[in-house]
Amino acid sequence: MAITAQMVKELRESTGAGMMDAKKALTETNGDMDAAVDWLRTKGLAKAAKKSGRVAAEGLVGVAVSGGKGVAVEVNSETDFVAKNEEFQSMVSSIANAALSASDLDALKVTEVDGATVDEKVTAAIAKIGENMTLRRMVSVTGDSVVSYVHNAAAEGMGKIGVLVGLKGADSGIGKQIAMHIAATSPASLSEADLDPSLVEREKAVLTEQARESGKPEAVIEKMIVGRMAKFFEEVTLLGQKFVINPDVTVAQAAKDAGVEITGFARVAVGEGIEKEKEDFAAEVAKTRGA
Repeated sequence: MAITAQMVKELRESTGAGMMDAKKALTETNGDMDAAVDWLRTKGLAKAAKKSGRVAAEGLVGVAVSGGKGVAVEVNSETDFVAKNEEFQSMVSSIANAALSASDLDALKVTEVDGATVDEKVTAAIAKIGENMTLRRMVSVTGDSVVSYVHNAAAEGMGKIGVLVGLKGADSGIGKQIAMHIAATSPASLSEADLDPSLVEREKAVLTEQARESGKPEAVIEKMIVGRMAKFFEEVTLLGQKFVINPDVTVAQAAKDAGVEITGFARVAVGEGIEKEKEDFAAEVAKTRGA
């Protein structure tokens, strides 16, 4: 019986198995879908399906830099125990390095590493380790030089927060200092021009209402808003922030003094934006011992 792409797709969706495993299962069972599911189960390759509904908010951010490109990938797991697992860490490292040749997350998932796609490696790890895992994000930064920094490192090139900084000009050491600053302050954007307009409007609306409560004339209120918005931009934009290593200057000035210009940055923290289920420690330990 001819094995179609649609059959492979259906089997993958129902079992969580990798594309090549699903195709092999269908080939071995002459296209019998139920038999193919059983075949995958006997090989331990269908375990991923029963894990996929679990919240994966732990894990690691892996970074890699080559030439003028830096990448950061977030690979999530259900528990922090798995993030300390050497096999998981090895997988994160291989995915980060593979990302250097990928254009985006979708391209990364189908990039081959040691004979299997990244997507298939993650699925295989789910089956072996027994937790839901997701390759959630990939970001890249380019520049004449790119510097990476990992905060709370679990191993070389990976940790809970990964930062990339792109510079125009040769880095003399300022890049790592700026990356550490970004890890600490989590700026919303590089400059005022890069800020999300909705964020700016929301902040302006709040400041306007606060200013009007003062009862001052409208002309005075307008000047108050201008001043407060300027302060807001200083606080949330990287170039406008006071440099944590030397608060007497802004980050932009510190970079200029070092002979470089910051052209871009990325800060990726594990689990940000994911609503994590509340569990006590005993429940978390029990879950890691389950099937």
